[in-house]
Amino acid sequence: MGKPDGVRQELWALLCVYQALRTLIAKTAVIAGIDPALFLQEGGRCRIRRSTPAQKFLLESVRVDPDEGGAGGAAQADRWATNLAAAQQFHAREGHLRPARKHVETILVGADGEGNGGEEVAVKLGAWLDNSRRRAARLSPERRAALDELGMRW
Repeated sequence: MGKPDGVRQELWALLCVYQALRTLIAKTAVIAGIDPALFLQEGGRCRIRRSTPAQKFLLESVRVDPDEGGAGGAAQADRWATNLAAAQQFHAREGHLRPARKHVETILVGADGEGNGGEEVAVKLGAWLDNSRRRAARLSPERRAALDELGMRW
């Protein structure tokens, strides 16, 4: 067994590393335009959560206002638009909106009207539609109407 002083030193070192990583993550999120208070990774997607008092303290310690809105809402709206565009492309090609759960639709984002430029983005369309069905009660009326236009099976 280790000596008590050595254990304290090791715990202190771990806490210092932890704090340094938290600071790095918070500052990186701010630089990337993501509100760190909203930044909880889940499958690569930002999820909005309420900040706890401890999180607010940590955010304030790196000079981030935890009550100020960040880019989380804008990023979420962009993701919604990309996913909806993939659904529209699939519907135009197939005539229905019932892809397999594992279907991936590739779309061009940021291209001009003739398909020049832009970036190819792979959208996990089947999973997104399945998740949208499960969260139907929480969708805004506009989003629900957009999916209804495509013949969404709720």
